[in-house]
Amino acid sequence: MSENIVMKSAVSVTEMARMVGLSRARFYQLVKKGTFPPADQDSASHRPCYLEKKQRQILEARRRNCGVDGKPILFYSRRRDLGQSKKVVSRPAKLPKDNQHAELIDLLAQVKITVTAAQVEVAVRQEFPQGTDGIDSSVVLTALIARFRSQNPPDKPGR
Repeated sequence: MSENIVMKSAVSVTEMARMVGLSRARFYQLVKKGTFPPADQDSASHRPCYLEKKQRQILEARRRNCGVDGKPILFYSRRRDLGQSKKVVSRPAKLPKDNQHAELIDLLAQVKITVTAAQVEVAVRQEFPQGTDGIDSSVVLTALIARFRSQNPPDKPGR
């Protein structure tokens, strides 16, 4: 728990749970158990909130590992510090299998070849066993058109 938490005149239950480093569900469990005091009610909106006095009580209970009911409570250690966002690691986008060859399927449809994503996947693997990285898309498309037309020539539909 961070020592430099700024007190506000009132905070929501969600924000109070965040201030003590707990999930909202766990926070509500501890309120029900009597470890933390119940929320006040905002007079205007009738929403539950915590005024400064109860914020201090809860933060002190969390710091001391002793609930406002006087009973000791053990908290699990946090997975990350409060106030710090998770470090976002950018990864290359992986397309789902169904959409991986969507562009090829659309281009094949323009030349009246109807295929599924699975059929394109098999054909690409067989035509380009080393993968298609670095290969011009027109070369890939030409190879697939030749392959699918040889499997199902226009003069023999349904073959």
